[in-house]
Amino acid sequence: MILHGLPYSNLRGNNFTRPLPAELLAKSKEGSLLLSIESTSDEDKSSCLEGSCRKKKGNKVVIPVIATIGAVIMLLAALAIIWIIKRRKTKVNTDLITNDELFTPRNQQFTFSEVKNITNNFKTVIGRGGFGTVYHGYNGNDQVAVKMLTESSFQGYKEFQAEVKLLTDVRHKNITSLVGYCNDNNHKGIIYEYMANGNIEKHLFDGSPNVLSWETRLQIACDAAEGLEYMHHGCRPPIVHRYVKPSNILLNEGFQAKLADFGMSRAFTTEDATYVSTVVAGTRGYLDPEYYLTNRLTEKSDVYSFGVVLLELITSRRAISGDINIIGWVNSMVAKGSVDNLIDPRLEGDFNINTAWKMVELAIACVSHTSIKRPTMNNVVVELKNCLQADKTSSGKPNNQSGYIPFNLEAVSSPNPR
Repeated sequence: MILHGLPYSNLRGNNFTRPLPAELLAKSKEGSLLLSIESTSDEDKSSCLEGSCRKKKGNKVVIPVIATIGAVIMLLAALAIIWIIKRRKTKVNTDLITNDELFTPRNQQFTFSEVKNITNNFKTVIGRGGFGTVYHGYNGNDQVAVKMLTESSFQGYKEFQAEVKLLTDVRHKNITSLVGYCNDNNHKGIIYEYMANGNIEKHLFDGSPNVLSWETRLQIACDAAEGLEYMHHGCRPPIVHRYVKPSNILLNEGFQAKLADFGMSRAFTTEDATYVSTVVAGTRGYLDPEYYLTNRLTEKSDVYSFGVVLLELITSRRAISGDINIIGWVNSMVAKGSVDNLIDPRLEGDFNINTAWKMVELAIACVSHTSIKRPTMNNVVVELKNCLQADKTSSGKPNNQSGYIPFNLEAVSSPNPR
């Protein structure tokens, strides 16, 4: 009985009775069955017909299936090599992006003509930076802010690329949203959501007539901290902002704070990396001294800068004012055992002394000279949320929805010392 579908039969050493069955020989002739037999007679030799099996005296049959398997293996190896080469060619350099196609299509690209229409021919300036000017505009019915890059700035172009890449990849409620970008020949620009209340710098310094309430300051600190926490612990790989300061923390119409200006941000090369080796960049007064000495940028570098911002929120003093550094001044005041004289005098004592102490202690921990002594942004967020909750429940004061407290300029006998 011949088994149907049998591709190969080895009859060596079976001592079967000659001649071979007619049905077996027929399948051999068709090529549907490969035979391996011992050649002991002319009759047997004649049974190996038309290449259906091949024999040499005393040798085994060479099976075509072996050659087929070898060819498949070589083909798979070739395909693997091609895939590896293509993957290397498409690898993106996160520090410098030169191909427009690398910008994700989910954010709209605008022509320069469209940007001119959005800004009403760049009519209203709402801010200026080192590498460009920010204009107010409308994208349909939505207000937007448009930052246009100075054409001659190569460093600004690198920052433009880095910021667009980061904002297309990172989405968080405390990070400024990207509406779109313009990359039209020499015209480069980024279009953001509009933040109606500007940055926190204008509310803290230079005699601003509007005074942020203590609770609003706590909420702003929480919002900004959550944005940084997401960059450090929610992104893979982690991202260091590198330019945390009041001018880069924006407020929307509800005084919700969002981080901005990511042109100098850096992502770690891998999730497990602990630092990025890079040329020192930052703003005097907010720059981590350890980073300055070692060129090693870490998450704790942002923690240091954020600690300085906390001190500014508490005191309404600038990080550097003349020869006075806010960290040294705060430490000297704390050594005297009181925080009352630290708090912005325009609040006229309208703050929770317990949360004020906790805020000051947290800020001092953040600006520790040695990074290992600083908390992580996870720890900072937990502490600030505790402070905010305690402030809301401690005195039963009505919530100030505007973010401001009533302020009488005549009630202040002398300007805030610098």
